[in-house]
Amino acid sequence: MRTYLRAALVAAFLAHTSLATPLAAKSPAYDVVIRNGRLLDGAGNPWVTGDLAIVDGRIARIGKVEGKGKREIDAAGRYVTPGWIDMMDQSGRVLRENGLAENKLYQGVTTVIAGEGGTPVPADEVAAYFRELEKKGISINFGTYYSATQAREEVIGDKATPPTPAELEKIREKVRTAMNAGTLGLATALIYPPGSFQTTDELVEIVKAAAPCRAIYATHMRDESAGLLDGIREAIEIGERAGVKVEIFHLKAAYAPNFGKMMPDAVKLIDAARARGVDVAADMYMYPFAGTGLEITAPTWVYENGFDAAVALLKDPVQRERMKKDLAAGPQPGWTNMVYSAGGWDRVVLANPHNPKWEPYRFQSIAAIAKQLNRDPADVAWDIMLEALPKRAVALYFMMDERDIETALKRPWVSIGSDAGAAPVYGKIDGLGLPHPRAYGNAARAIAEYVKRRPVLTLEDAVRKMTSWPAARMGLDDRGVLREGLRADITIFDYDKLDDRASFAEPTISPVGIDYVLVNGQLVVDGGKITGARPGMVLKGACAPVTKS
Repeated sequence: MRTYLRAALVAAFLAHTSLATPLAAKSPAYDVVIRNGRLLDGAGNPWVTGDLAIVDGRIARIGKVEGKGKREIDAAGRYVTPGWIDMMDQSGRVLRENGLAENKLYQGVTTVIAGEGGTPVPADEVAAYFRELEKKGISINFGTYYSATQAREEVIGDKATPPTPAELEKIREKVRTAMNAGTLGLATALIYPPGSFQTTDELVEIVKAAAPCRAIYATHMRDESAGLLDGIREAIEIGERAGVKVEIFHLKAAYAPNFGKMMPDAVKLIDAARARGVDVAADMYMYPFAGTGLEITAPTWVYENGFDAAVALLKDPVQRERMKKDLAAGPQPGWTNMVYSAGGWDRVVLANPHNPKWEPYRFQSIAAIAKQLNRDPADVAWDIMLEALPKRAVALYFMMDERDIETALKRPWVSIGSDAGAAPVYGKIDGLGLPHPRAYGNAARAIAEYVKRRPVLTLEDAVRKMTSWPAARMGLDDRGVLREGLRADITIFDYDKLDDRASFAEPTISPVGIDYVLVNGQLVVDGGKITGARPGMVLKGACAPVTKS
């Protein structure tokens, strides 16, 4: 006891006289200290008041932090959460020209998972593409899928012809190359040609090539409308037979005749698959309207011989009459008739024609434009599409119902994804050329609309759906939760002020109320302003070469 007291007295004396490591006493103990925040850990637990300290990009201490930080942030009255993860992003191409991704950061997003359409480079260039992003620097963490359809196109092109056994093996080799470079899994967009030409059996064999890398099969399903349940069954079957997890992109019941009826059956189908051990889940965006190209309004058979041949058919008045008959006939096997599913041309709104001729009609329905011109709506839509080439004319399809959004959003296995990319120029439309408010507001809307304005979710669960749950799905075990030792991706927001603001009439307005965002311990949004820091990382899958971090 005497020895202990003597040591304590000596230590106290040295500390008092500044004889004990004077330089260490003067130096800040931490890079950043966030004080007095309402800490929401991301795992669904209630908030607690506390401090959080960061050193070398990681959370060093949570609770009462005694030491000082080089930077101190007073978060009193604000929520401190893990950085928000966008589970369905479209930034793969844009980040090569603008690594800041300001419209994502202003939403509190620190990590994006891209690749619905694959990577912007072929399989054998994916490793170099990742190095390019790392060298140029990005402000957000970025991971991506490779595409099963992309692999097919790299081998046999965009026609409906099925691959031979030898070609199928070449496709599988493309998959292995991309997975070994670090992609997170395989994606498909089976609603769009040439993906719509791929059979279930073909996809199973392609996806099997990614299974050794603990990959995810992520899909924009073959049908999200009248055939929604069959689309879900196929997605589950592919994952189950190939031995991989399944992620359903932007889950929706996009079929006006059955609003409020199909989604309950859809979530039961997924729940049943999970109950028998299939690792299947989904993500959603927070709006009742979709956005995609006008080319989808033409039947699938138009594209069977490739896009160039489809353009010729779309210019042929005789072939157009056949297409119009298909449009009027409603749902058909192998094709999602999005015009019928939305409820007609008056619920298809021109978003971006990429042509000055049609610019005055932006944000009018195709039906309204056709009435003004005294023309058939289908002819108007296809003319706009053709006159935009080589760019992609896009539209908003008002084909979802809030009842269905709420039903799906309440399921614990649903995460949040925007289906939108970073903006090449902040304040302008995203890299898809699609003026949909989800590019600027989706993540913030998950809380502003579905927690604050309507009590669909609790705040704890809304944050969980953007943090720990998507991190667990993607195998990102070094982030997604406020925990000592994990990466310091942090979003700090004022709940009372939080508002998503972007609308389809004004889609490029960022949220308010998100004051600070940190990526790997560095401030990328400071006091509501972009700092220009680029601390983001390329997040790679299990088969990527191991690198020190």
